[in-house]
Formats: sequence, C-alpha cells, structure tokens
Amino acid sequence: MSDQEEPEKPEKPRAGSDGTADAKDQKKDPKGAKNAKGAKGSGDAKQGETTADDTAQGGGGDDAEERDQPQTAWAARRDLIDHSPRSMHVGDRSRFGGGLVGHDQHGVSGGRVTGDVIMGSKTEIHYAIPGLSAPASASGEVPRIVLERLAETFVADEEYMAGLLERLRSDRVLVLSGARFTGRHTAALMLLHRLGADPVRTLVRDTSPASLADGFGAEDQARGYLVSDLATGRDRPLCEPHLLAAKDRLVERDAYLVITVGPNAVLEDVPKVEWLPPSAAEVLGAHLRTRTDDETAAKLLDLPDVVEFLTRDHQLREVAAYAAQLGRYAAGEIAADAIAKFSLISLENQVREWFEEDESAIHLRDKAFLVALAAFDGGPYALTAELSDLLYRFLQETENPTRVPEVPVFGTHIGKRLQLARATRYEEDEHTEWGPVAQHKARFLDERASLVLLRELWTGHPSARPALINWLRRLADDGRPLVRTRAASTVAILARTDLPSAMALVIEVWATSKLFRHRLVAVNSLTLAHLIDTPNIPRILDDWCEGDDERRRWVGVRSYGLIGSERPEQALAALRKAVRRLYDNDQDLDLEIGRELAEAVGLLLLSSAEERVLGELRQHLDDDRAVRDLTLAGFVNACERTEGDERYGMPLVLDWYARAVATGSASAYGIPYLWRAALADLRTTRPALDVLRAWVLIADRATATEWALAALLPALVATPEDHQRLSHLLRTMSGEDGKPPPQVAARLLTTLPIR
Repeated sequence: MSDQEEPEKPEKPRAGSDGTADAKDQKKDPKGAKNAKGAKGSGDAKQGETTADDTAQGGGGDDAEERDQPQTAWAARRDLIDHSPRSMHVGDRSRFGGGLVGHDQHGVSGGRVTGDVIMGSKTEIHYAIPGLSAPASASGEVPRIVLERLAETFVADEEYMAGLLERLRSDRVLVLSGARFTGRHTAALMLLHRLGADPVRTLVRDTSPASLADGFGAEDQARGYLVSDLATGRDRPLCEPHLLAAKDRLVERDAYLVITVGPNAVLEDVPKVEWLPPSAAEVLGAHLRTRTDDETAAKLLDLPDVVEFLTRDHQLREVAAYAAQLGRYAAGEIAADAIAKFSLISLENQVREWFEEDESAIHLRDKAFLVALAAFDGGPYALTAELSDLLYRFLQETENPTRVPEVPVFGTHIGKRLQLARATRYEEDEHTEWGPVAQHKARFLDERASLVLLRELWTGHPSARPALINWLRRLADDGRPLVRTRAASTVAILARTDLPSAMALVIEVWATSKLFRHRLVAVNSLTLAHLIDTPNIPRILDDWCEGDDERRRWVGVRSYGLIGSERPEQALAALRKAVRRLYDNDQDLDLEIGRELAEAVGLLLLSSAEERVLGELRQHLDDDRAVRDLTLAGFVNACERTEGDERYGMPLVLDWYARAVATGSASAYGIPYLWRAALADLRTTRPALDVLRAWVLIADRATATEWALAALLPALVATPEDHQRLSHLLRTMSGEDGKPPPQVAARLLTTLPIR
C-alpha cells in the first residue's frame, strides 16, 4: 500500500478505538449522497501528494492506517462530551450543549469560560512579610518590630501551638515540615518569639546539615535561630547526629533552633512535626482586624467576591496580600473591580512562578507534570503521569538535542507531586467504551488553573512550543478517546490565546492529514475553541466548507454539526452550499463528504436549535435535488439515535414528537411532514422503513415508546400509498433474530387510518 492510498477493506474496529466508528454505524453506505463510478473517499490523497503530518506525526505505519476509519459524528460527539475537561463546560455536566431531548442535552454548545481567564492580565502581586524585605534564604537578624507585627496577625490552633512550644522548649531543636506558602516560616518565627528567644537570627538555607552547629558563633547574641527550607539531598541528608551536635551548642547558649523543611526533604532518623496551617478565612479575618475595625472587617468578609476568593483554596501569602487590598478598598483607594480580579491575578502569579523558578526549586520533570495536568485536569492520575513523562522527554530534547532523554522509573510520590501542583486526588468513574470504570483521578484545586497555565506556557515561553507541539501530535495518534479529546481541548485553549499560531502549527496540520483520527482531533479543537469564545471559528468553517481541499471540507462539515446550533440558519446554508457543490461536480463525487453532511444535519436536528433547524429543513426541502437528499438523509440519521445511545432506548426524535404534541409546538407537524417525505422518496424509503422497524422493536419493550409511536403513525398516512407502505411493514416484519412478529406490531397496525 502506498502512502497516498486509503485501504479499501479495513478491518472492523471497536467503538472509540483509533478514531473509528461503532460497527453498527459503519455497515451502511452514506445516505443522501449520489453513487458515482470511481467515487473516492475524503481520506484519499491526490496522487503524489503528502502532508507534513503524514510523516511527522508517526501514525504507526500501514497497520495504523488500515485501522483508520471515520468515527460517526454521533459517536465522536459522545466521546467529546464524555472526555472534555470541566473548564470547557462550566456547571452541570448535562448542560454541555443544546436542546433538552429526553432529559439530556445533545448539542455541543452553551457553556462558557470567561474571557478574563483565557486572556489574563499583566498585573503582578509581590508577596513579602511586612518589614522583612530579605528573602528567606538570606542570613541576618529579624528585627523585633517585625516579630511584633507578625504576632498581631498570626492565627493558629492554640492547643497545637502549645504542644510545639513545649517540644521546642525541651528539645531545643524542632524540625517543622510542611508545603510551601502554608505559613510554616511565620509559625517558626512565632514559636521563637513566644519562647522569648530574642533576638532571632535566620541562617541561609544552603547551610550544610553537618555544619549546623557551627552557625551559632561565640560572639553571636541571638537566642533564636531559624533555617527556612533547609537544602537537603541524597548526598547531604539531615541526620540525627547533626541535630544532637546542634542541641549541645544550643544548650550552652540557652538558645533554640527551628528548621522548616518541605515534603521532599531528605531526613535520616530525624523526628519532624507536620505543620497544620490555619484556614484562609481565619488568616484573612485576623489581617483585616489589624487594618480596620471589627464591624468593617465583618462587612468585608461578607462581600460576594471575598466569599468566592475564600472558596478558591488560596495560599496564605495570597490571603495576606488580599487583606492589604481589602484594606485599601475599605479606605476608598481602589475600586471594587480590583477586589474581584485579585483571585485570578494571584493564580496567574503562581503559574509564572512555576515556570520561572530554576531547576533547584522545580525540576523540569515536575514542570512537565504541571503541563500534563493542565491538559488532563480531572483525568486519571496514572495516565497524566505517563504522558507527562513523554512531554518530559520532548522538553529534554529541546534543551539539549544531543542528550539522550532520561526518565527516572521511580520519581516523586503522588502526594508530594500534587501538593506542588496545588491539586487533589479523588476517585470517580471514567467513561469508556465498555461502560463506566472507577479511576483514581487528579485535578487542580482551582478549576481555572489549567486555562491560565496553558496560556502562560504558549505565550510566555515560546521556546517550549516545539516540545509541546510534538507532544500534542503524539496524543492525537493515541488509541484512547480521552487522550485524543484532551489533545483537542489543549489546542483549543492555545487557539483562544493565539489563533494564528495554533492554526498554522497544529490545527491545519491535523485538518489536512490523510488520517481520519487526525482530522477528528482538528474538528474537536475547533469545536472547543468556539465553545470558549475564540473569534472567527465560523468564518474558518465557512471557508473550509466552500474550499477545494476535501480534507478541510470534511473537518468544516463535521464541525458545523457540533457548533451550528448557535447559528443554525447560517450553518444549514453552508451545508447546502457544500452539498450542491458535491452534486455539481459529479465526477469528483465524495461519498464520505455526503455521509458527513447528512450526519451534520442529524446533529443539528438534535441540538438546542431543534425547532429552528426543523423549520429551515421544511422551508428548503424542495429547493433542488441535492438539498432534498441532504435534508431527508439528515432527518433519517437523527431518527436512528436513541436515549443514552442504548439499543432499546427511547428514540430521540420520537420523544421530541411526543413532547411537541403535548405542548402544541410546530414540531408536532414538522416531524410527520419530513417522515412522510422520507418514506415517499425512493432514495430514503428503505432506510426510513428500517428505522421504523427498529422503533417498533423498541416499542415491544417499552410502553412509553409504544404510546408515542401510536400517536405518530396516523400522522404519517396522508395517501393510500402511505397506508399501504406502513401496513405492509407492520404486517410482515419479523421479530429479533428471525422470531415471529412482535405483538406490538398488530396493535400499532390498528392505529393506521384508512385512506
């Protein structure tokens, strides 16, 4: 097989694997497309042509290409809904899209992410302990006035603090362990201050553990010592003998030492105490009461923006800075807008710190994990970790192309990794082709973090783009629908941030690929980009639907089926143009595009714009042969879909009709109108009867379906031919697996009026 050829007889794939369709969705030829001698599929490349990604993306060779088949639009839409990140459909999961059909939403439009989150701001917040301008790693005496100011706003569990004080008083040395920015540094200072160990001197974090005792000079007048974030490692662990030596010197001087360490500190036989930080609300309240009176502080704490801020799980340093802003707001120095935006600005500053920190603070592998978590926020942790290591390899190659990328087999513990990322682990079912499966998942505590992080990576660190693009292309080739969908959602965020670059470097490469799975990721990228208010996406789709490139046309048509419910008249107009062009150029007839057009119409019929779409289809039904074929094929396609995609679920269009009759909407007349047209047209008679037969079999199992079908069938009889066609179906149809006709068929036969 040549690189340009598509296989004629691909093996039948599983649903959701390699971008392929359900077997039941593949067995039928495209409806509504004219058969033409020599018709070619949209996946065929022109002779002698290849696209850049055909070689760059590593599609897996001939075997991968043989498995590559277009997944049906309905199945692809299901994967998109199941696996898209929470940031793409804020709120109730069921509202990821359009019209209420059978108590679920079936379009792909609706949820919005605020532009401020995507576009961000240039404001920075600088965090510092009041009166202490030197960094924590510097050595020097802490002024007493600083300690007194800290004491005014310090809050903690007093019983817990009493236990720490007693331990420090008896042992002379205390190792306090905790995550960064949880107040452990301030707590250490307060322990020394409450013991009266003044003055307090801080020692550099790079002090060797073996030379701790040497830090207490003979001429030194300090009685309290603090080492914040003591630097340890495998080659320089903090050991028990180091603390014993330090204790001897401290006893001689009647002094005390507190050492703070992070979760990754290397300790050997060293007892440590975990720091229990106070709540953000307690810290904010304490800071406000030092800046304002109690009544004003209470009013500030009740502000909606403040309440929302406290639900975001902000670090205590951010809480302290927020208190300063609220104090300025109470004094009339700043507007309410600054209070509302502070939470997002704090998050942006955190993300900048993650990427700007040097390797001694955050390792490149941890940065790769942060990016992967942004892409797979709310996804299985093991999958996120696996793919973060793949990105880590690409980043290493970018840093040093001559070095062989290395990934440690055993790395940071999951708890420490998630603590750094300000994320949490939880258990939840994940949608798979075999049904829900329980998974251990990970997500950022702040749902905005993934959007901010990916934006900062794409715009603030362009040198990382080659590695990120290679990673995304590998994800697009993955056999797991979740992975491919998250590749698309990641690119959607990049497009919202920088549309020209995302289009040129990623989306257009996928859109012109000869592999359907790549084009499907392009479809999802454009769909999700539109969902988060990326401008000009409909314009791109219009150009592609009307253009000469068959592959882009395929992407444009399928995308319109997903987002067209927001502008159904324009979407249907674009689809009509595409089908007319298809029919006008008969010798270059593309059967795959014909199927895509019909499926796009079917999706629009089951979207939030169902009434408007149905009205448009009725209005243009008799425009010309091409449009009629498209309309009827799309209608029959929609009629095939059932509630929950279950074999015996309530047919969605039938349920729509039952509701329309109950409410007296125009659909009560529009649905039978198209049904009669589909049954009478020779091109769609057989597939329409097949759908009705399936509905009868469902009615044999579900009373609600039987009642709805009994109401619809009389409306489908307008001529003697209509009666003959339907009565013949009900009298002669067999049951499942060749069984006798279902009894419901005889009951439904009695509902047909004589014409």
